[in-house]
Amino acid sequence: MQRLKWLWLVLLVICLLSSSLLTPLVWAEESTSDTSPNVEQTEVVTLGANLNQSQIAKMLDIFGVEQDDPDVKILKVTNQEERQYLKGLVPDKQIGTRAISCVYVKILEEGKGISVKTKNITFVTEQAYANALVTAEIKDAEVYAAAPFPVSGTAALTGLFKAYEEATGEEIPEEAKKVATEELVTTGEIGEETGEKKGISELMSRVKEKVVEENLDDPQQIREVVEDVAKEMDIDLTSDQIDKIVALMEKISKLDLDVNDLQTQLDDVRSKIKGLFGGEESNSAWEKVVNFFSGLWDAIKGLFS
Repeated sequence: MQRLKWLWLVLLVICLLSSSLLTPLVWAEESTSDTSPNVEQTEVVTLGANLNQSQIAKMLDIFGVEQDDPDVKILKVTNQEERQYLKGLVPDKQIGTRAISCVYVKILEEGKGISVKTKNITFVTEQAYANALVTAEIKDAEVYAAAPFPVSGTAALTGLFKAYEEATGEEIPEEAKKVATEELVTTGEIGEETGEKKGISELMSRVKEKVVEENLDDPQQIREVVEDVAKEMDIDLTSDQIDKIVALMEKISKLDLDVNDLQTQLDDVRSKIKGLFGGEESNSAWEKVVNFFSGLWDAIKGLFS
């Protein structure tokens, strides 16, 4: 009887503490996606023109939208449109002859920043996409790039440009689109060559930040920045890879990007890519919860041993 009373007491403590410990974590997760109810949001989906009906249904399900939803604009992107920006950057074989990649874009209120998610995209990371968007001066948007089966994902950027322009009514400069596409491709290629996809995405972000902040356009100065950042991150780059990054950064330096906007967007991207349990502090908080319940379970077993 005494042990039964102890058991009830322990169970009551578990219920009370689990509520107090887990509620802040759930709230934190919900608060990252909340937007002001007073702000009008625009949603646009671009679908690869060569998808069949089954694949279209699958993509809309992934994006969580209905085909007949009057609040969601659905557009088609053709292979010809994709080639407009990819031609000369990647082999024709990689571009292919069909448009498959799809994109969901939701415009958020000012200051919400960029968040990127991908599915079945094999060539580049979410941060690489976000970096390219910052270069094209796209901001305050929720982006989901996906495909019904694994694809490289480079072509999805074309659909993203189209969706963003449709959603905002603002035209992205052609040169910005081309440079952003080149950045995505270059990041993906060097990431695959080095086996450091995430590292190269962050390296590109840091170099770009430095180039824009210091208004660098001299190739030698940009090369020194690339080499310094690579050394800081302990990433080995070949001379050819450095040349590619330098050439790209020269083009970025001519886009007249606002340094404050750039830094704000890049910092926001970094924090969101890490996710709720992505950083050391978050991992520590989660580990404390796990350890707490593990300790309680040991205590319960001790009562009956």
